[in-house]
Amino acid sequence: MSKHLFTNVTVLDCSGDEPFRGEVLVDGNKIAEVGKEGESLQRDGAEIIDGGDDTTLMPGLIESHAHLSIDNVDDLTALGRIPTEEHTLLTMHNARIYIDHGFTSCISAASAKPRLDVVIRNAIEKGEIPGPRLLAATPWLTVTSGLGDMRTLHMPEVKSMALIADGPEEYRQLIRELIREGVDIIKLVISGDTFVPHAGSDTTVMSEEEVAAAAEVARAHGKRLSAHARSAESVKRCIRNGINMIYHANYTDEETLDMLEANKDWLFVSPNIGFTATAACGGHGWFTEEQIKAMGFREELDGATKGIRELMKRGIRILGGGDYGFMITPHGQNAGDLDHFIQHCGMTNMESILTMTKNGGEAMDLPDRLGQVKQDFLADLLLVKGDPLTNPKVLLDRDNLRVIMKDGVIHKRSI
Repeated sequence: MSKHLFTNVTVLDCSGDEPFRGEVLVDGNKIAEVGKEGESLQRDGAEIIDGGDDTTLMPGLIESHAHLSIDNVDDLTALGRIPTEEHTLLTMHNARIYIDHGFTSCISAASAKPRLDVVIRNAIEKGEIPGPRLLAATPWLTVTSGLGDMRTLHMPEVKSMALIADGPEEYRQLIRELIREGVDIIKLVISGDTFVPHAGSDTTVMSEEEVAAAAEVARAHGKRLSAHARSAESVKRCIRNGINMIYHANYTDEETLDMLEANKDWLFVSPNIGFTATAACGGHGWFTEEQIKAMGFREELDGATKGIRELMKRGIRILGGGDYGFMITPHGQNAGDLDHFIQHCGMTNMESILTMTKNGGEAMDLPDRLGQVKQDFLADLLLVKGDPLTNPKVLLDRDNLRVIMKDGVIHKRSI
């Protein structure tokens, strides 16, 4: 088992405490010791990594809403036209992009085809390809006319990244099939969305009975559930049915917030503010002023930020990242959410960073093993040039990532 000693670094341990000068000893895939300034750790047999005067050692970043099989698209039907073989290579390439940008863990929020996440997860775990530790998800599981249903009566075979089922029994069968294929997460599309002309974000399109059937099957097999849930009622259906990973939640009402607060010990909200914040500013030229107004991006951002502030007041755990891989939110720029939280939602810099570290480790079901620089935690670490706590934007430039370590193995070293 290899040993590495990080010395002469500022440690941002992401416990919520202030950074400190110190040393960190990695033995195998775990953090063996953390020493504060003035404390010298055992060096025998360890490779020394000297950070110098301007580096910060922190946990690897955790993306809570990953779409590794999406290729920065502006057309969901294009995903359905990619042959499986090429799509596997595309997903493998994106997995490499994530770890190259310091994301050592990803919670998938949907695969574009049923087994893409599963195949890539397995290859990463075997050490065959580089990539983050990955929880593999199903495609979007939607209903007729829901998000991802791109069919029309005259073109019934059009596909996107969704599988469509209607009624509790169809959901039971579909989810059992996907569990058989090896997924970790069942992803439901319970609400509508801005981009669905016949089912807006404030609508709830999946029935209570369908959600309950899906949750029943997932629990029976020990699998996790997540949900696209923008409307207030869709969030309530998540809570009533034990879905602990709630994406968006940007049309919450007082009753919904009360329910979230009452259940905050077991659930997480991943608002995925990056897409909305970018779209409201024009989406890097993708949207005209007329389109921004017509699609209500600024109103949606305003509602989302108010909702996030309410979640913060009530102590509900918020996760960073999400919906990167679309045309205005390319893969690799996920850490931009940290600044969005600060600028739009009033988070402190520390609160923002914890959404992609400590909170992410808890969302991965590894609260005592991932997302912090502590003894006995997994050695997923970033050595960063500069101070991410003062300026989280330094994490957007991968040249600032001097060392990227996952599971005690150095993926990148440039120091």
